[in-house]
Amino acid sequence: MTQNKQHITLHLDAHTVALNIDSDKEAVYRQAAKMLNRSFQNYRKRYPQFSVEQLWMYVALHIGVNLQNDAREKNIAPVEEKLKEMNTLLEEAIAASDTDYKQQ
Repeated sequence: MTQNKQHITLHLDAHTVALNIDSDKEAVYRQAAKMLNRSFQNYRKRYPQFSVEQLWMYVALHIGVNLQNDAREKNIAPVEEKLKEMNTLLEEAIAASDTDYKQQ
């Protein structure tokens, strides 16, 4: 199955990035560019004395930390679900044993 390719141009601060991407991914690329630009502008306001290269390094680190946190949360989610299931089963077993004990 062949994807339709599309040429787009994104603007990251003063830089232009030309890409050929799958057409169905255009919105994701544009949203990512907006997020990067917002982050860059926030760091520029916070650290006006930093060079452009330093600001982009802060943006990259910020995004990297977010990706690591997202990955960690995704890895923990199945474990949390199992723990909830086990907790429910334990509560039901305790409630049943309390009922059996009171009936004796």
